[in-house]
Formats: sequence, C-alpha cells, structure tokens
Amino acid sequence: MAVGEYPFPHMHPVKGVKLTAVSAGIKKVGRRDVVLFELAQGSAVAGVFTKNAFCAAPVTVCREHLAAAPIRFLVINSGNANACTGEQGLLDAKATCAAIAELKGVKPEQVLPFSTGVIGEPLPVQKIIAVVPEALEKANENGWDDAGAGIMTTDTRAKGFSQQFEFQGKTITVNGISKGAGMIKPNMATMLGYIATDAKVSQELLQKLSREAADKSFNRITIDGDTSTNDSCILIATGQVDLPEVSEANGELYEKLRETILAAHIHLAKSIVSDGEGATKFVTVAVNGGANRDECLDVAYAVAHSPLIKTALFASDPNWGRIVAAIGYAGVPQLDATKVRVHLNDTLIVENGGRAKTYTEEQGQAIMSQAEIAINIHLGRGDFSETVWTTDLSYEYVRINADYRS
Repeated sequence: MAVGEYPFPHMHPVKGVKLTAVSAGIKKVGRRDVVLFELAQGSAVAGVFTKNAFCAAPVTVCREHLAAAPIRFLVINSGNANACTGEQGLLDAKATCAAIAELKGVKPEQVLPFSTGVIGEPLPVQKIIAVVPEALEKANENGWDDAGAGIMTTDTRAKGFSQQFEFQGKTITVNGISKGAGMIKPNMATMLGYIATDAKVSQELLQKLSREAADKSFNRITIDGDTSTNDSCILIATGQVDLPEVSEANGELYEKLRETILAAHIHLAKSIVSDGEGATKFVTVAVNGGANRDECLDVAYAVAHSPLIKTALFASDPNWGRIVAAIGYAGVPQLDATKVRVHLNDTLIVENGGRAKTYTEEQGQAIMSQAEIAINIHLGRGDFSETVWTTDLSYEYVRINADYRS
C-alpha cells in the first residue's frame, strides 16, 4: 500500500560510482539483499546518522571509518539490522569491511557498512562475505535500479531520484536512493539514504551540505514516532566532472548543486512517507507564524505524532477538535488560542478560539477523503515556519508490524 505517484525514475549514471545488488539469502532465498557501491579514488563522503543511544554496530563502524580514511566502498545488507548485537556485531560489521578490503587492496577503514532489518539477531556475516566477490564483479554505473530494490525491507516500492544540470558546458548529475516505511521519526528515521554527485566538493563543505539537506528532509518526516537504531544518510561527491572544486558556500555552481542536492533529499524523504507502512494518506503539516523555529516544529510534531489525529485521518473523519488539542499541548509558551487559525487544505476550520463560522462538516469530509491532505496552522506569534510530512495510522500498519518477524 502506498500513496501518490513516486515512480522510480530513469537513473543517469554518476561518473565515479559503480553499484549492484546480489542475493545472500539473509532473510529470503533469492532476494537481492546485499548492495555494494564502488567509488572512484578521491571521492569525498559525508554522512549523518541516528541519535538513538542503541545505535547499530554498522553505525558505530561507519562513524569510525569516516574519520579514519578516504572511503572507496559501501556495503549494505537488508533483512538484518545488526543492532543490539554487542561486541560480536561490531566484529561482524568489520569482517564485512575486511573482506572487501582484502579483495580490492584497500584498507578496511575505506569501507562503510550498513544494515537494515530485524533488531537483536546475529548478522549472518558469512553469507554476506560469500557474495562479496560476485558483487564486486557485477558493480557497474547502471546498477542504481538494482540497488534501490536491494535496500528495501517493508517498503512496497523502490525510491529514487536522478537529475542533471549544466554548468560551463559540463553535465553534473545528482542521484539518490533511499529505503524506509516504518519506525520513522526524525533524528533520524529507520531509513537509509545514499545521494551521489560527480561534482567535486571539499570534505568540509560536503559535510555541511549533508547536515543541512538531511535536516530539511529526512529530519522532517515521521510515520510512527519511533526513532530507529540504524538510520544513515550518506552524501558522496566523486569529483569526476572536470570542474573546479566547490569549497565555499557561494557562487553559481554551489547554488545549483545545493538546490539539486536538497531536491534529492526532499524527494526521497517524501517518497518514504508516501510508502509508509499501511499508509492511505500523505499528510503535510505546515506551521506558520511561530515566534521561533522550535515552537513551529513542536506544534507540527504534536499534530503529526498524535494517534488520535492519525486514526481520524485513516477514517476520513474531520474531527478537528483533535488537531486543536494537539496544538494546545505542544508546549508553546503563553499560546493565545484566539490568534490560532487552522486550515484543511485551503478551507478555514478554526479561528478566534473556535470553529470557523464559514466551515461546514461537508467541507471537512470532502477534504479528509482525499489521499493527500494539508493541515495548515498559523500561530499568530511571529514570522517563522516549518513543515513536517506524515501519514495516517491504519489497520494495515498494525498487521505489518505484528507480523514483521514471521
């Protein structure tokens, strides 16, 4: 079950990136569940990771390796999270890196490992190591489609982005794939995201772009309010297009590149929401008129996380009282309820501390029956605004997560 149109696009090759997906039989025999990226020498790699205290072993290893050496390979497995697996989990993640390093003559620290799937089960590391030679042999510049499918878990569709732009007669490409459908909440979510460009970007600036883009995209989505142990978002710049390095946050090339990288992150983040487990509605919660950024986000998340609002959305029930209740308990200091206005799409439903005089139940019912809905909230306190994307909460979400390990 998925909402809206987010088809997997035609993926242009990114110079300096080869990738593929192969089957190790981690959870299901024959399913492609190991993805490998090979990056050109000299590539810059940046990343942001989960803030969950029980972060998975591969997250710990990735942080160590990013600080230690230039990255040449990424290896991702689905079907097993290698999280809450103790010291053995760390050894298994490092063993996967070592297997690739030995075959390709690089240091183990030049490999980043990633895992997604069930928490608390030992990683079948020998199955992964056994297919490493096949993955290395098959990696090619047109492997984006296979990789997009290979990182899926409860996703119903692969998620991708590909866009090109011209600068001084040169073509620059930005590609991305991501996965995620449940256990989705900012900081970050149970998602994996990989965005790559063939532009040349300094390591310092790439890390800044990575943080900014993740904050405006993957850190603005929530499906069920659960922050995962494994989420990772990686930004790669291979530098294979013959243009000067972008090292300062200014200039035409920087602006074009930043715009496209942001577009990639936002598109992939929305793709995750549209494919939320059991989702029947794609919901935008936009909060305007805040005194600061934080209170806008507090209100947006209070609405987006409310199970009462999410179940009303699933039922197509215009129970607007649940929305104002969430706004009221969001913790905004000295909120004046008489200044708050709430719209469903473009229809005013709340003003002056109560139901808008022009609002009718029939209007609300018509809007709530749609697959894509916007809840627009104006706090009447200032000029700040923030947007969060979320879903409804359905019977199917319960079924998927009740049966997840079976």
